[in-house]
Parts: sequence; structure tokens; C-alpha cells
Amino acid sequence: MINPGEIIETIKMISEENLDIRTITMGISLLGCADENTERACAKIYDKITRRACDLVKTGEAIEREYGIPIINKRISVTPVSLVAEACQNADYVKFAEALDRAAAETGVNFIGGFSALVHKGYTEGERRFVRSIPYALAATERVCASVNVASTKAGINMDAVLEMGGAVKQTAELTRGYGGIGCAKLVVFANAVEDNPFMAGAFHGVGEGESVINVGVSGPGVVKRALEEVRGKEFGAVAETIKKTAFKITRMGQLVAQEASRRLGVPFGIVDLSLAPTPAVGDSVAYILEEMGLEKCGAHGTTAALALLNDAVKKGGIMASSYVGGLSGAFIPVSEDAGMIEAAASGALSLEKLEAMTCVCSVGLDMIAVPGDTTAETLAAIIADEAAIGVINSKTTAVRVIPAPNAKVGDIIEFGGLLGRAPVMRVSEYASGGFVSRGGRIPAPMHSLKN
Repeated sequence: MINPGEIIETIKMISEENLDIRTITMGISLLGCADENTERACAKIYDKITRRACDLVKTGEAIEREYGIPIINKRISVTPVSLVAEACQNADYVKFAEALDRAAAETGVNFIGGFSALVHKGYTEGERRFVRSIPYALAATERVCASVNVASTKAGINMDAVLEMGGAVKQTAELTRGYGGIGCAKLVVFANAVEDNPFMAGAFHGVGEGESVINVGVSGPGVVKRALEEVRGKEFGAVAETIKKTAFKITRMGQLVAQEASRRLGVPFGIVDLSLAPTPAVGDSVAYILEEMGLEKCGAHGTTAALALLNDAVKKGGIMASSYVGGLSGAFIPVSEDAGMIEAAASGALSLEKLEAMTCVCSVGLDMIAVPGDTTAETLAAIIADEAAIGVINSKTTAVRVIPAPNAKVGDIIEFGGLLGRAPVMRVSEYASGGFVSRGGRIPAPMHSLKN
């Protein structure tokens, strides 16, 4: 039974503490769109997406008005395009990206994810050509997001793909240099990618999913920060309990929106991703939560322990609020999208090495990090390899979304605008990694992958 106090509390969360639904994402299977002719395949893709998602945006806007809950993004994810395009003879993969972009514009969504490939154990010939097309596809489109899974706990790390993706990130930055390398903000390299992630840029509709589905991603770092102010100075048990209770309330709101969107659109409800996703808005920051626990600045010694507590408590509280929790679920630490992270990186309190350590205990990995424009493709590949190793050994999803900002040097600030925010350019190691990443082959899966 909902009481008036809970209603008032939720209104306060929305109006004063930046509580929102970060995204409603409709997943759409494109497996039936495969065709040996590129033009026919692209036409099928456009038609299916625009037919299935024609009411997505207006439905989200109607729910916003009726319930007073901000829904920041309406998005689409699709089957990894490399799987669909494999049927085409000598496919021009950029045409597939352009078809996705046109469909996204027609439906009015913010982004469409799924220009993706899963190459954690090896490439097909089509997948190899597809991966090489990614920089051109991102430069030619506005709303298309790409991702490549290069590692998994079961398969190990495909180092050929890791090296290729280092080059792809570098090339994407060059092709979008007129916009600060922003194409890289739409490109994620994964280990252990999940099939039901509603967040961009890594969303895709996995082959284990149905014909279509509604997934919702919640947010609310500001709400957690405010709740922790009430237990300032108390022991960690009280901190964890407070976060759990708050995550429960946030996730219940997400469940309500997801089920309502599912009912109105006639599309099955998939999951609620209960991640704390920050924004550049002051107060809506995961870093500020960690500092509320007693750290002078995010990045100080103790930051990894604080983040581990936060991530675990968010999961424990959220899982009680919904029977179908999925996606990435935890706490995101994208530098450019988090006001506190921006401050910590700009002041020197937060380094790339510390961020890497933090990714061992949070959702995903090195996210929205700007590095100097002269960073080599081999160094970018080595950063990807390090993060993939953390994911593979710890049986968790990790990712890299890094931006080698053209002409930028350490200390510069790169402005992206909107939810992408602004990124201080961070230092990378001056020592070369090319001799390591260029060995090729596959780093074998860890011993604990043998669970059958």
C-alpha cells in the first residue's frame, strides 16, 4: 500500500534530487531481415524498425506527462548488425549504418545501438570487414552507436580484435576530428557483453532475446547522495542499508514505467537496469556519493572500497524491487558525464590507473575518458586489453569508451555537450605497449571458465 509520505518523497526525489528514468529502450530482432542483397536487407531493416518503434517516443512522452516522471532518452537496440549483414555478398556495411540512422530519425529516438560484432573467440570474414567499417559508419551517421565484444570469460581475449579496435578508435577520432573526436563516444569495446543492456553506446538486442522487448534503465545518484547525508558519520552497515532502501525505491519507479510502456506498446517487458547513471548536472554524481562517505576527493585512497560498497548495496536493494533485473546494474563511472568525476580528474585526484582499479568493482569500465590526441593505436589497444583482462578474470562485464581527442594534450578540456558532458584530457603512460599487443592470437580463458 502506497502512503502519502511515499508519494511526497518520490516527488521530492524528482524535483530536487535529479531522479529520472534514464532510458526506455526497445530491443528489436533483425534476424529476419537478412538478405544476400544489401539494398533489400537495408530496406527490410528500415521498415521493421520504423514499424515496430513508431509509437515509442510518443508513448514515453505520454507516460512522462501522466506520471510526472522524467524519461530522458528513448532509444532502440537491434540485433548485432554483423550477424544480419553476413548473408550479403560483399556488403557495404556503411549502408547498414545509414539505414539504422534513417530509422532512428524517423522514429525520433535519441540513439540506436547494435552496429555491433561479437568476435571474442574469432572473426568470420564478414565480421573482419564489418569491424573495419566502424569508423566510417560512425563518421557518416548521427545516432548510430557501435560496439564490439573482444573477450569473454569462457573464450579468453581475442588479441587480434583488441589490436584492431585500438586502430578503430584512433581512426574514428580522426574521422570526427571536427567535432572533438565525438565518434568515439558512440563506440564501446566490451568483454562479457550482455544481451539486454538498455544503455548506449553498448546496447544491442541479443540473439537470445525475443522478437522485441522493452528494457528500462533507471538513474538517481543525486537521490542516493541526499539519503547518505542523513547517516553522515554512521558506521558502514548503516550506509549500506540506506543505499539498499534508496535503490529499492528507484527501481520500483523503473519497474512501473517499464510495465506501463510495455502495456501501451504491446511489447513484452524485459528488464530494469538499476544502474546509477550520472549526468553533468551538479549533484547528480557518483563521485559525490563516494565523497559523502568520507573521502576528501574521488580518487583518494579508499575510493575503490567505497565504490565496491555502493555497487553491492545498489544491486541488493534493486533486486528486491523487480523480478527482472538485468543489463549492467550497478554504478557507472563515466568521467565526462559525472560532475564530480570531472572535478576529480581536472584536479589530479583521479588518474587513469585509479579508474582502472575502480572498474574491478563497479559496472562496466573505463567510460567516456579523453586522452591526448597523439596516443597511439597500440596504447589504446593495450588499455582495452587491460580492461578486458579485468572482465575475463572477474567474470564481469567491462568496457572501454575512450576518446583520443585530436590535437588535445593533458589538462585540456573537451566539450561534448548534453549528457556527454565535458572531459578533462587524462595522462596515459609514456611507455610503449606495441610489442605486447602486436603478438596476436588469443589469451586463453582462465581456469575458472571450466564450470560445466
